[in-house]
Amino acid sequence: GLVIDGRTLNVIFQGGLEEKFLALTKHCRSVLCCRSTPLQKSMVVKLVRRQLKVMTLSIGDGANDVSMIQAADVGIGIAGQEGMQAVMASDFAISRFKHLKKLLLVHGHWCYARLAKMVIYFFYKNVSYVNLLFWYQFFCGFSGSTMIDYWQMIFFNLFFTSMPPLLFGVLDRDVSAETLLGLPALYKKGQ
Repeated sequence: GLVIDGRTLNVIFQGGLEEKFLALTKHCRSVLCCRSTPLQKSMVVKLVRRQLKVMTLSIGDGANDVSMIQAADVGIGIAGQEGMQAVMASDFAISRFKHLKKLLLVHGHWCYARLAKMVIYFFYKNVSYVNLLFWYQFFCGFSGSTMIDYWQMIFFNLFFTSMPPLLFGVLDRDVSAETLLGLPALYKKGQ
C-alpha cells in the first residue's frame, strides 16, 4: 500500500510528476491520501480516470469529500458526525463504513445481473414490436396505415409490458446474499 499526504501531492501536481506517481500506484493494492485538501482529492480521482481510463469509486463522510465524490464515476457517502453533505452529493449512501462490503458485493452483483437481464428483455420487447409492424406492411401493401390504435401503442409500454421489469427488480436474486458475501470472487465472475 501507499500512504501519501497533502504536501507530497502538492509537489506531485506542481512538479509535473503525475506519470511517475501513477506508475508507483500501479504497483500498490491500495493508495491512501491523508491530510489533503478537497481540491487535491478530486485532482487525484480525475488523474486516475483520465490517465488509466478506469472506473473510479470515491468514499467520503464529510463536506471536504464532496468534490472527490462528484469527480468519481461512483460516489458513496457515509452518514456520520461530520454532517450530511457527502451523502447529499453521493450516488449511494450508507450509515457506516462496514456496510460497504455488502453494498459492493451483494447489491452490486444483484444490480449488475438485473440490468443485464433487463437489457435483453428490452431488446426482445422492441424487436417483437418492430417485427409485428414490419410484417403488417406486407399485408397492407406498404400504405403506411397503422395496425395498432394510438392508445394501444401507448399502453404497450406503460401497462402491457411493465410487469416483467417490476418483478425482476423486486424478486430476482440469482445468488443469495450469504453466498455472495462468502465468495467475493463471484463479483468478478458476474462481469
